[in-house]
Amino acid sequence: MPLTLLKEGEPASVRKVGGKEDIRQFLAKLGFVTGASVTVVSATEGNLIVNVKDSRIAIGKDMACRIIV
Repeated sequence: MPLTLLKEGEPASVRKVGGKEDIRQFLAKLGFVTGASVTVVSATEGNLIVNVKDSRIAIGKDMACRIIV
């Protein structure tokens, strides 16, 4: 399921990152790689604040839809 459907506080692991190559590379630099543990801290209108690799990252709904957990 896409990251946008994950409930707040529920841990998950990244299974796949979709999109064009430049988008996948950008998300990989943020820490969204296959096997990485992610937890949604808060969600507002589809936009998310996510814990990944001991960092909090704000990510838009369009990008979050490309991350499959």
